[in-house]
Amino acid sequence: MRKSTHSEPQIFAILQEAEAGVKVPEICRKHNISEQTFYRWKAKFGGMTLSDMKRLKELEIENNKLKRLIGQYAFELEAMKELLKKNF
Repeated sequence: MRKSTHSEPQIFAILQEAEAGVKVPEICRKHNISEQTFYRWKAKFGGMTLSDMKRLKELEIENNKLKRLIGQYAFELEAMKELLKKNF
C-alpha cells in the first residue's frame, strides 16, 4: 500500500477546515488531494481528535505485526505436521 504524503496532523487540519465551513472542492484544490481522498479520510478519521488518530495508527501497526506473526507460526506448524507425516 502506498504511504500517504500527508501526516496525521495535516489530515486533522484538513478535516478541521471542512468543519469550519470551507467547501470541500476548495479544500481539495488547496491541499492537492482528490475529493475521494477527502471523503475517505472523513469516513476514517471524522470525529476523532489528533491523539485518537495517532493511537489508531499505532494500533494498526501493532495489528499488522501480530497478523504476520500468526501467519509465520501457522506456516511453521503446517511444516511440522508435514514432517511428522513423512516420518511415520
